[in-house]
Amino acid sequence: MLTYTKRPQWKSRAALLDGASISCETVELTLPVPADISSEHLTANEVFEVDLVTEGGGECRVFGQAIPCKRGDIFVIPPDIPHNCYVNERGESLQLFRMYFDIRDWFDGSVLDIGSANYCYGIFGGSVIAYATLNAVMYEKLTVLAEGLAREIREKKPNWEHAVRAYLQTAFIALGRYIGEAEHSQTGIFKEWHNIGVAVRIVMENFGNSELKLESVADALYISKSHLSRLFKEFTGEAFSVYLRGVRLNHACKLLRESDMTVEQIANACGMRDINSFYKNFQSIHGTTPNQYRSNKKTAKEKGERIMVVLSEISEKLQQGRGKIVAQLVEQALAEGADPEKILNEGLLAGMNIIGEKFRNNEIFVPEVLVAARAMNMGSQILKPHLAANGVQATGKVCIGTVQGDLHDIGKNLVKMMMEGKGLEVVDLGTDVPAETFVKTAIEENCRVICCSALLTTTMHVMDEVVKAAEAAGIRDKVKIMIGGAPVSDDFCKQIGADLYTADAASAANAAVEFCK
Repeated sequence: MLTYTKRPQWKSRAALLDGASISCETVELTLPVPADISSEHLTANEVFEVDLVTEGGGECRVFGQAIPCKRGDIFVIPPDIPHNCYVNERGESLQLFRMYFDIRDWFDGSVLDIGSANYCYGIFGGSVIAYATLNAVMYEKLTVLAEGLAREIREKKPNWEHAVRAYLQTAFIALGRYIGEAEHSQTGIFKEWHNIGVAVRIVMENFGNSELKLESVADALYISKSHLSRLFKEFTGEAFSVYLRGVRLNHACKLLRESDMTVEQIANACGMRDINSFYKNFQSIHGTTPNQYRSNKKTAKEKGERIMVVLSEISEKLQQGRGKIVAQLVEQALAEGADPEKILNEGLLAGMNIIGEKFRNNEIFVPEVLVAARAMNMGSQILKPHLAANGVQATGKVCIGTVQGDLHDIGKNLVKMMMEGKGLEVVDLGTDVPAETFVKTAIEENCRVICCSALLTTTMHVMDEVVKAAEAAGIRDKVKIMIGGAPVSDDFCKQIGADLYTADAASAANAAVEFCK
């Protein structure tokens, strides 16, 4: 099943205008660009958003207008439509499954033709957004499809892109049929949304035409100029002229970053023939001239590319166990201005994750893991003061030890290294550790997980004592107890009431990360 993690949501223009706070839980899924998509295609901005309410209730605001929503409601929102989701006034929980994807990456043919009956498999039905209240059967079907999408993207098995496309097309076809067959009493509220949505689309497609004005858009919609002016002010919070200027300047920024066109050519391409006004408006918004903006972005891009190369080398050298080189590369990345957290996640932890996966698949063995972990430690020692200065915390805290009566520590040390490689803070209690010490440490250090290791059959009973000691101390519901070692089994884990048995260090590290979330 999909797991939910709290994270702040993007605030749309409408949300910023009314100052409302957002307090809902989401699990987000961004569909990656298929390998066969050209770099030229990546400039397209056709990112759709699908919001499925999975628990609770609240409201979805589109262009500042609110629709009450509850479990089973789904919204499909095209690009450039200001929107957001909020909890209701009673403060009930609101949980969403939110998916982002570029329609041009995964669909083709008439499905891409805006205005055609088959656009996005006909889910919009003449409205600016698609909205439906799902019945139980349809809700379950879409949930299964969403989980299939997430699994394919996560695992990336052979032909995963074809599977993703099939899941996505199946979901949209099913939803299009469902919306087409259902009758919704809310249909009337979309009339003005439709007008403003089409107006926004006209602006996005024709901003390069210097003759584009409020009158021409109103004529295309067969509504009055004053009515369209009111709609723009009400729904976007901006006058039409301000909105149009913002679109043109945003596109100008994109061309400055991505093309070699002159400033004059860019201004003309964006529908701004008055060069002096273009310079004045650009500088008032960005605090710099167009040429300075381009120079700064180019420098930042080149710097970012250099840093990405260094991070890739950190990961590669860590996997090879080249500790001294890893340390030098970490210092180089810091000198280049790389964010310490980025070095940790995309350099050190990325390399250690690969080591863990190879170890679990028996592609490498304990010696290779040990040298990689040593390289990880050398790099992290340089990084630690920088992480602390930035306020970066470990993802969780674990205490680990070999139980009382047992002095073996190779397996325990390996698990510790793998956990540290996952970004966990590990309190190592060593060997011959009494049950009371595990529990006392967990309380004093605020550990989320207790890990017990044993190699001797005669010491396994201490693991049972750890569970009972945690219960007696009243922390059993606050900590997870993991056990491992040669004589230990899943049946024994269940017998003593521990939370998890893992057969290898990589699995133990992955499980501890999940427990610490």
